[in-house]
Amino acid sequence: MDPQQLRTFATVTRLASFSEAARELGYTQSAVSQQIAALEADLGTALLVRRPVGPTVAGRRLLEHAVPLLVRLEAARADVARLAGAPSARLVLGATPLAVGAALGRALGEVRRAYPQVEPVVEVLGQDVLPARVATGEVDLALIDGLAAPSDPLPLPEVGPLTTVAVDEQPVAVALPAGHPLAGRTGLALADLSAARWLDAPDLTPTAARLRAVTGTDGFRPATHYWGTDLHGLLALVAAGHGLTLLPEPVVAGAPGVDHAPVTAPRLVHRTELVHGSLPEGPAALLARLLVG
Repeated sequence: MDPQQLRTFATVTRLASFSEAARELGYTQSAVSQQIAALEADLGTALLVRRPVGPTVAGRRLLEHAVPLLVRLEAARADVARLAGAPSARLVLGATPLAVGAALGRALGEVRRAYPQVEPVVEVLGQDVLPARVATGEVDLALIDGLAAPSDPLPLPEVGPLTTVAVDEQPVAVALPAGHPLAGRTGLALADLSAARWLDAPDLTPTAARLRAVTGTDGFRPATHYWGTDLHGLLALVAAGHGLTLLPEPVVAGAPGVDHAPVTAPRLVHRTELVHGSLPEGPAALLARLLVG
């Protein structure tokens, strides 16, 4: 299969439009149609229905393969370019919201003293997109946080040969509204809270699917959905009784109107990991050493 045809197919599917895909890719609409027809002829089956535009059953299956394949191709190009090119003077760090803290601030300060011409960029993004951004070179390295067993790495998507190093671990706690009957407990079994009202904040906290996976229990149905990365807003919703959430214990401690109780079963930690590809000597490599050291 031609990678460009796969890219065109994925773009048409994402935008649900041949004309919009042509505009984004810089092709004529006729060229897009020809590429899709050639891909369908190669595979011997229809991949898209035309009105409205959408994938067939075979198209949906191909899309499951195409998206990671295209990421891996871009990752391979970026990885070779990093190794073959001159040292880069740029520094673009991707980070999940709870991974940005004082340690990063201190490390960036040292990088700026060593490379005064560099203007660091920090992009706050979701855990699900950051590994691919690192692999394809859109960011130089990333700090990603999440829930894990003490001896396990974070469950990150496989997007290429990346290096992952744990840089911080913190205990996790259930954030509760002040005065909640469970506040002040010395430990909670997370599975016992599967029927409680939960806040769904996928950019900040573990999803319901992740909580079900780590406890082996059904439940954890969201009572309120929170889209965004503002931690203060999330804690305000907890304080107002809109649902419980799971956060690093130091983040919850002292929050106004919020109590907490540590999770003791299963054994879990809030881990932050540094993720990067090959790093030629420069500001990104220095930042990586500072964060790990």
